[in-house]
Amino acid sequence: MKRSELFFSALQVPVDFLMLVLAALTAFVIRDVPQIISLKPKLYTFPFDIYLKIVLLVAPVFILIYALEGLYAIRTTRKFWKEAAKVFSATSIGLVIIIVAIFLKREWFSSRFIILAAWGIGTAYVVLARYLIHLVQKWLLRNRGIGVYRVLLIGRNGKMNILARLIAQDKNLGYRVVDQIDTAHLKIVKEIREKKGIDEIILCEPSITDDEQEKLIDYCAIHNVTYKYIPTTMQTSKYELGVLNGEPLIEVRHTPLDGWGRIMKRVFDIGASTIGIIFTSPIMILTAVAIWIDNDGPIIYKNERVGSNGKKFFVYKFRYMKWENCITKENPNLDSALKFEKELIENQSVRQGPLYKIKADPRKTRVGKIIEKYSIDELPQFFNVLFGSMSMVGPRPHQEREVEKYMDYHRRLLTIKPGITGMAQVAGRSDLDFNREYHLDLYYIENWSLWLDIQICLKTFGVLFRKRRNL
Repeated sequence: MKRSELFFSALQVPVDFLMLVLAALTAFVIRDVPQIISLKPKLYTFPFDIYLKIVLLVAPVFILIYALEGLYAIRTTRKFWKEAAKVFSATSIGLVIIIVAIFLKREWFSSRFIILAAWGIGTAYVVLARYLIHLVQKWLLRNRGIGVYRVLLIGRNGKMNILARLIAQDKNLGYRVVDQIDTAHLKIVKEIREKKGIDEIILCEPSITDDEQEKLIDYCAIHNVTYKYIPTTMQTSKYELGVLNGEPLIEVRHTPLDGWGRIMKRVFDIGASTIGIIFTSPIMILTAVAIWIDNDGPIIYKNERVGSNGKKFFVYKFRYMKWENCITKENPNLDSALKFEKELIENQSVRQGPLYKIKADPRKTRVGKIIEKYSIDELPQFFNVLFGSMSMVGPRPHQEREVEKYMDYHRRLLTIKPGITGMAQVAGRSDLDFNREYHLDLYYIENWSLWLDIQICLKTFGVLFRKRRNL
């Protein structure tokens, strides 16, 4: 998803709200028109301050109806006149709801002229504002290439050749063909992506095996490339249907965490992390004091991890190890700390695969044993979430040396932000083997919903202060 598309789609929400409010105010201003042209006398006067309060309460209802009608779809190339028809339909639904509400509670409001005028003017204002936004997007698409998708076509046949010519001729489609090949070999796809960049892949080649397609899908998911194909024999349960030049297109959805899903998750993260910081601040203050008294060294330990798209960042944790044993560049005894940790991993690790977990770790301080056992050391990660490097829910972030041991398909875990908690954490915390943890996190990536995030956060409360195995 292009940033320009996210920006303009997000912009439409406040613009629609402003247009609806402006339409309601316009209707209020011209309420004397029937009286002026002797159609019907004005039966009463309505206080403007009360009217404005009603408008500000009703406008969000229309925004919700617009959202349910799909009017905030994120794509520059959407058809404007279909969008205008949807605006008319959605605004009419809102009108019916208002009429029913007034019928049930007549004392709320009784001016039929204002209601009908606001409906007509509101539809016109919203359509006009969206048309102007649409014009700006189209101009940027055609003249500046902003929002254009770089597409790789895989397959050389009549359908794909026609598609290539159509994309070259019509800039309004929002595509630019970077190459057309007849094989799905990953080496060739990687070379093209590195040299020219790829936002989407469209495939139509019956000779390519399902195994090759599966590898290509994994590669696209890892590198945030949209994968579409003109269907042959391959079937998938997670797809979105579309049409391009009369040909059916099936887009494999790697995760619902795209477009508005990403926006909703970020809003949830900001709200949840803020609440978490407020409610756990007494515990964090007491913990900080206890660490300061118990052992020399910094209270907060910054541990470098690998996050979304392979970007490195620092996870904030309360330090539960002796300072001389912490793996950080700030530790003057880093070499000896690394050597000691390597010995512990070889002799006392209870996990197999890329990750390690040291049993009866001798590096913990007295306070550290308590806060690590009950996951209090992870409370500062609420600030990671608030600042945007982590999410409330997602795969746990791993160290670079652990990520280097990933198989290629494991890198699907790096396609979204890491989380404080996740499906693996509520299922077994650090007691699960890595493959089981991977499959749980992959399920979360492919089946994300805001309700799933809420459920995992609620379940985490039951797990958070339940002590781990004696490690």
